[in-house]
Parts: sequence; structure tokens; C-alpha cells
Amino acid sequence: MVFTSTVFLFLFLPLFLAVYALLPPRWRTAWILLASYAFYAWWRLDFAVVFVASTVAAYLVGQHVGRWREARPVAARRVLALGITVQLGTLAYFKYAEFGVSSLNALLVAWGAAPLPALSVILPIGISFYVFQAISYMVDVWRGDAPARARFVDVAAYIALFPQLIAGPIVRYKTLAHVLSAPRSSAALVAEGSQRFMLGFTKKVLIADALAPIADGAFALTAPTSAEAWLGVLAFSAQLFFDFSGYSDMAIGLGLILGFRFKENFDRPYVAASITEFWRRWHMSLSLWLRDYLYIPLGGNRRGTGRTYVNLMLVMLLGGLWHGAAWAFVGWGAWHGGLLAFERWRGRGERERSLLRVANTFVLVLIGWVLFRSADLQHAVGMYAAMLGVNGWGVSPELAWQITPRAAVTLVIAYLVIWFPVGDVEARAGSPAAWLARIGVPALRWGLVPLFVLGVMRAIADSFSPFLYFRF
Repeated sequence: MVFTSTVFLFLFLPLFLAVYALLPPRWRTAWILLASYAFYAWWRLDFAVVFVASTVAAYLVGQHVGRWREARPVAARRVLALGITVQLGTLAYFKYAEFGVSSLNALLVAWGAAPLPALSVILPIGISFYVFQAISYMVDVWRGDAPARARFVDVAAYIALFPQLIAGPIVRYKTLAHVLSAPRSSAALVAEGSQRFMLGFTKKVLIADALAPIADGAFALTAPTSAEAWLGVLAFSAQLFFDFSGYSDMAIGLGLILGFRFKENFDRPYVAASITEFWRRWHMSLSLWLRDYLYIPLGGNRRGTGRTYVNLMLVMLLGGLWHGAAWAFVGWGAWHGGLLAFERWRGRGERERSLLRVANTFVLVLIGWVLFRSADLQHAVGMYAAMLGVNGWGVSPELAWQITPRAAVTLVIAYLVIWFPVGDVEARAGSPAAWLARIGVPALRWGLVPLFVLGVMRAIADSFSPFLYFRF
């Protein structure tokens, strides 16, 4: 089930909210859990079993760690290590077993040995996100950041929370621990959450989905020209941002309606003046998770300069693999890890902003997105060659028909929104940018309802378009 489907909009969500509003706060957590499992099982019932088993394991580990962390710290640490191993082992099997066997077979064939039998494993939707949340619960209990919950329903509802279950943002257990047992909403939160949900829905349906044909068409060409390659990368970059940030907006909005306040996941990432800043603005919940649960435990920057570079590279390589079991994702992680290490070496991560630095960072991000979108490394190399003009410069008929007036106008609007100045630094008082911001923001607020209605009509009329991050 997806947020843009008619089943969710006109059946699941109204029914869920009606019951939620009628229940006393102490019963709402159980209703959230029941609805979240129904939301997940709508895709495949058998993988819901894996989901529940992962949750039970996290709950049991949390109970033992919470009980032993002070009286028997060694035993608690061992139980925690076992719990993390179980969670990561589950993720590794479903997400990386097929990739590992295929990569090993490639080596075996190159060495003249017989390959192993091929392995085919279906990836459970959202497993990368709920495994990270299960680990967050266990580690937060171990660190004493939040108490272990006595009620299984509280832990299970946290891990299964349907607004952000499939594609985030990743929510820390310690940020919701105090409201899990009896969540309370209000008219103000419902109003704020509804606006946020409508904004995200509009970004996904009216912008991201309209850009998909250009991006898909360009990356499907066997020999794209320079114009086609650059157009495809620009379209995909905007599509990915509006698709993923749109989902995050909808998740945050639904959380507000229920009485939960999730942290922001995006902060205008394409205006970053360095890759270091980009990762403070893009998928912020993942960046913070990797920092707190991987980079810092590895030693962070506390063990010397060389070790800091190694830690940065290792974290980004694992972050790339988290996004997908393919060498192209490893290359994407290596690209960003190398850039982060380079910026730290040159001391450029904290320097003053400039238009040139923003443009340079954006181009570096675009180069990385080629790896992220390509089917494999060979495909990415072909796109890089095309961007340099190896296949010519014009636009072929194969792609031209995909560039409809709607898609072309949407692409322009997308980048106007991406670079629209809204902050005090970017839009100083009295400047034309500040005047546009004063006009544009209220106009968007008043136009949100008709845009949302248009988006619903478009979602009903168009073919099904899943969120890009569902595959991760």
C-alpha cells in the first residue's frame, strides 16, 4: 500500500483516523500497531512474519539489556551484540545474499572454476528502514538514552509505525519513547500535519511523477547524446528529490496528525556549498543514524587523521550498500566518501558560501547520481562518456517524444522550487528574492488544497508510480 493509492486515501486512512480519534490515548498505540501491520501485510503476508520476528527479537534483547546494563554489563553487551547480529544478518540475507553469490560466481568463472547455483531472494519492502529502527531501540536502551519498554506493543508500534515504515525518515527510539504509551493529538497538530501531507503528495504526484519519463527515457538509451545524458541526470536528480522528500513530508504530516513529531529529513540539499554540507541536508535521518551508530563507534575523528579518512570512506561505502546490493551503489558510496575525506583534508567543509561553490557541489552530486541511477557500473561509464559528448550533442527522436510540454515545464518549475530563496541569508531584507519569498510562500499555502485535489485526480488517472526509495 502506498500513500498515493486510492485504497490508502479513501479507505485505509479515513478508517484509521476515525477509529484513532474515538479511542482513548491508552488504546491508540495498539491501534497504530494493528493498522501498521495491515498496512505492511497489504504487500505480502509472508514477509510480515519476518517483520514481526525481527520486532520480537529486538524487544527481547531490549528487555535483557535494560535489566542487565548496570548489574551485568558484560552480559548485556553480549546480548546486544547478538541482537544486532540477528538484525543485520536478516538484512544481509534478504538484501545481499543474491548479490554476494552472483559476485562470487563472476570471480569463479574468471578463474575457470564452476559457479555456484544461482540464488534468487525477494527483498522485503522497507527492511532497511525497520532493521535500523530495531537497532536504534536496542542501542538506545544500552546507552541509557531511553528505558526499555515493558509493553511489547510500544516497541512494536515504534518499529512498525506506518507513516514512515517503508521509506523513512528513520526515527530514533529515544525521540518517541515518552509518547509511545499514550499518544495525544490536537487540532493544531492535525492542521499542521494535514498541510504537510498535502505538500508532500503534491511534490510526489505533480512534480516527481511528471519528471520520471524524461529520466527513465534518457537512462534507457543505448547511446545517449550529451544533451540527453545531462537532461536525464538533471531530471532524475529533481525526480529523486521531490519523490523522496515528498514521501518524507507525507510521513511527517501523518506523524503530526497522530501526535508524533518526526525530525526533518531534508533541508534544501541542492543549495549546499560542499559535500559535507550536502550530507547535513540530504536524508538527514540516515546521515545522523550513520554518524551516531556507525561513524562514532568506529572512532569518528578521535583516532587520528588517517583513521578519520578511513572511517568516512567506510561509512559511506556501507551507506551506499545500504541503498542497494550492486557495485554501482558501492561506487556511489565511494564517490561521496572520497569527497568527504578530501574536503576534510583541505578544510573546505566549513568555508563561507558562494554561488560558485554551490554550483560546483551540485555538479559533484549530479555525477554521483549517475551511479545511483545506473543499472551497473558499465551503464554509468556509458552515461559519463555521453555527458562528455562522445555520442554527439543533440536530442534524438527516441527521447524527444518523452519531453512533453508538461514534463518540460515541470522540470523548470522543479529547479525554481529547488533554488527558490526562502532563508534570511539567501533572501536579505529588501532584495527581490525576499519580495518573491513573501509573495510565494503565502501563495503556496493558499493554493495547497487545489493542488492537492489536482494531485489526487492525477494519481487516479495516471498509471501506478511507486516511490523510488521503496526499493531500498
